[in-house]
Amino acid sequence: MSIRQNSQPTRLPDFGNLGVMLRSLLAVNLLALCAALARNADLARLPQELAEFAAVVEPPLIACVVLLYVTGSRLARLPYGSAVAVVAAACALVSALFHILLSPPGLPPTGWPRAALWGAAAALALLFYFDLRNRAFSPALAEARLMALTARIRPHFLFNSLNAVLGVIRSDPQRAEKALEELSDLFRVLMKENRELATLGDEFALCRQYLELEHLRLGERLCVAWDVDACPADALVPPLMLQPLLENAVYHGVEPSPQPATVTIRAVREGEEIRIELSNPYHGENAHHAGNRMALDNIRERLMLFYDLEARLETEAKEGLFRVAIRLPYRKGVAA
Repeated sequence: MSIRQNSQPTRLPDFGNLGVMLRSLLAVNLLALCAALARNADLARLPQELAEFAAVVEPPLIACVVLLYVTGSRLARLPYGSAVAVVAAACALVSALFHILLSPPGLPPTGWPRAALWGAAAALALLFYFDLRNRAFSPALAEARLMALTARIRPHFLFNSLNAVLGVIRSDPQRAEKALEELSDLFRVLMKENRELATLGDEFALCRQYLELEHLRLGERLCVAWDVDACPADALVPPLMLQPLLENAVYHGVEPSPQPATVTIRAVREGEEIRIELSNPYHGENAHHAGNRMALDNIRERLMLFYDLEARLETEAKEGLFRVAIRLPYRKGVAA
């Protein structure tokens, strides 16, 4: 399969993204630090000059970040050139206003044009940085990484599924035929490029098909508890996010257990976040634990590709259970 090399359209960063906000704050403060170091002639006065710079820079900086957060969705609808001009003008205006407001009483605020120039320059420098970063994570690179990550999952997934079908092909031909139909549906999902977000409803449907195939191998040893009614099925998530976690749960939690073992899947919307939790019996460290870590790192990397700093994956092994908790922003899609 070839990777398309179409270029990434130039667009504004998502000003509502936590990673964008933190990088903006850090970058402007670094620019202020460089300016303070450049104008400093006496190292003994450097702490005082840094404090003065902070008093001048921080209020308009925070105000600009809040303003862009509130207006980001509207700015995204504008042509890129117009949006850049609006952002630069807005930052210049906010910087000038704060300079006037923070000027000592009784003195004319003559330095506001310079403050406006610094505000616009900082905004343009940030937009240039985000544009370079956006190009670095172009579709060709992101698609290549996502395809590589998916390829790590496919062999294990298909190997286990085929073994499940082979296990019943003689004893229950009709069930084996149905399983092959289910497997063909799973093949169809796996053969997709999987570059776009999928709905949580589709992910749950894929997981149910996978677990049905695993039931062929494990029978009553595999118990599954679903608690997902409180989560909207139209929530968008990275494709093939949950299946490898369920595969880990079956492989590490159910197969080593001589007794029936339960894998629990919970999902709920909490405000503007989606929380997904998977748990399974924990039997301590084993020889395959490294494979488990690879899958978890795999999911973390895809969450970073799609959500930057707004999503996180946490694990916990406690009281005989291994839990994987995923938090990600609620983005609404079209439920199947």
